[in-house]
Amino acid sequence: MRWILKPKPESEKVQALAKSLSVSEGIAYLLVQRGITTYAQAKDFFRPSLAQLHDPFLMRDMDLAVERIQHALCTQQNILVYGDYDVDGTTAVSLMSSYLLTHTLNVATYIPDRYAEGYGVSYQGIDFAADNGFDLIIALDCGIKAIDKVAYAKEKGIDFIICDHHRPGEQIPDAVAVLDPKRDDCDYPYKELCGCGVGFKLIQALGSRLGETFEYWMPYLDLVAIAIGADIVPITGENRVLAYFGLQQVNQDPRPGIAALMKQAEKPKMTVTDLVFTVAPRINAAGRMEHGQYAVTLLTAQDLESAQEIALGIEQFNSDRRETDKIITQQALDQITELGEEGRHTTVVYDPQWHKGVIGIVASRLIETYYRPTLVFTKSGDKLAASARSVKGFDVYAALEQCQEHIIQFGGHKYAAGLTLTEAQYPLFKAKFEEVVAQTLPKQLREPEIQIDQSLDLVDISPKFYRILKQFAPFGPGNMAPVFLSEGVYDTGYGRPVGEDEKHLKLTIAQQGSQPIGAIGFGLGDKWPLASGKKPVDIVYCLDENHWQGVTKLQLRLRDLR
Repeated sequence: MRWILKPKPESEKVQALAKSLSVSEGIAYLLVQRGITTYAQAKDFFRPSLAQLHDPFLMRDMDLAVERIQHALCTQQNILVYGDYDVDGTTAVSLMSSYLLTHTLNVATYIPDRYAEGYGVSYQGIDFAADNGFDLIIALDCGIKAIDKVAYAKEKGIDFIICDHHRPGEQIPDAVAVLDPKRDDCDYPYKELCGCGVGFKLIQALGSRLGETFEYWMPYLDLVAIAIGADIVPITGENRVLAYFGLQQVNQDPRPGIAALMKQAEKPKMTVTDLVFTVAPRINAAGRMEHGQYAVTLLTAQDLESAQEIALGIEQFNSDRRETDKIITQQALDQITELGEEGRHTTVVYDPQWHKGVIGIVASRLIETYYRPTLVFTKSGDKLAASARSVKGFDVYAALEQCQEHIIQFGGHKYAAGLTLTEAQYPLFKAKFEEVVAQTLPKQLREPEIQIDQSLDLVDISPKFYRILKQFAPFGPGNMAPVFLSEGVYDTGYGRPVGEDEKHLKLTIAQQGSQPIGAIGFGLGDKWPLASGKKPVDIVYCLDENHWQGVTKLQLRLRDLR
């Protein structure tokens, strides 16, 4: 693990900001690192406001999308809300359908079957729309590359509105409206919305034309916050505002489906991290193990009792998912060893029996052992389907573009993608992908790193310091929780490995002149001999709180020590 201390910000800027905000230089240091150098910028950062959101009509085709939906509402046309089976897709479908149902009853939802139809817009979904008299399909979190499918729908007299956030190809589908801030010809000021976020901008635009105020749309922000967290988009700019108010909605007045998941997880209050690791996997489990429509049914439930019943079923899906991905991960690790591929630049593994719903999770798990771009393949009909995951700083989507001659189709973004190919193409693709990554993956990206914000003496950690630090939230890409380095610390004699198989490390540490403070290092149990030795150690950590038997204490969440 490489430790990288971020460059120090200019001391004059730090001192000036500390003075204008009446905060410590330590806090000002962290703010300047994040590009916040003035009182006004700090105010926007610490007090996000709905006024910071952009006019939705700045997005290319937004006026066309709103006009088409208004026409559908006025003429009582049937609208099919279509979305992918992951968290971003199912939250977006839940948001759009539940909003439209406040204006018309002629709304239904459609989530493609992961196994029968695969990712994105399907011919089967369009046939369903045609057979059931739908005039308009609103596709969310997918559709930007559905050139042939949109043309097919047009032949059947069905219009399309696409709300996507993935990179477009060279051609844009011939839909009534294509909303995607990543379009080259779209001047929307913020490019990093998730699919649910683009859907929210559409209801904001439509609602403003219908005379609604923002209070009317606030209840939908809980879904947007979950999608932002789960889709790992940057929590900067507009996403930070949406996540901030979405978290308030989650914690103050969540919809029944989210309340049921919170109760199940025994989490009365949620952070973005909780949404990512507690709520999102459960929503995802429906599409992975059974069908994504279960997630939409949960998220659009009208009362807590029925929501809890659906949540019970989804919990079982999640339990099955955990067991399945554990088994497949071990099989994949065994395959790497058997093939003698430990020293490669990439991990590419395949088994026709592997469950398609968990191969993305397995790819992420394999990176924990072999830190390198990873693809996990399984059989899907007469083709092979894969999930790709990358390491920090490496664009796996760009690498796949260089392997297109051996791929039928692919889509995704820098760190995660999906693709299909034939069995005959598999060995050719595997060789080409290894060749591309070997040539383009810089040496410094081949080892995981920890980016450290600031060196800190333990004596400077106080309840006040942490209270201000908490206001940096919501945390996520682009605004990660600050990581600190403290040198020359020692365990005061109460440390020990804890947990199943003594996997974790619990310490009570101090530094010369400081009071002892508790520390927990998840997955760091093997570092106990180092921590229990005679020599002081250096630690890298985030600040955290430990809630135990009604008592809340500051603690360090260790990331590494040496």
